[in-house]
Amino acid sequence: MLATMTLATTHGVVGTWAGSTVGMVAADALAIVVGRQLGARLPDRSIRIGATVAFVLFGLALIVQGAIG
Repeated sequence: MLATMTLATTHGVVGTWAGSTVGMVAADALAIVVGRQLGARLPDRSIRIGATVAFVLFGLALIVQGAIG
């Protein structure tokens, strides 16, 4: 959101809004398609474990990044 607002200050507001909206819709559509495919092929337990591991790893990476500076 901050990048979109910054871009809108130097470029057209309408074009920036339209581009960011289209980009979000495309990203959401891709996530839905991939999620449905994975959900149909993987057991729920595997998805939960994978999501937990990813969440913990990203959290640890952010903590390390914050500690380092």
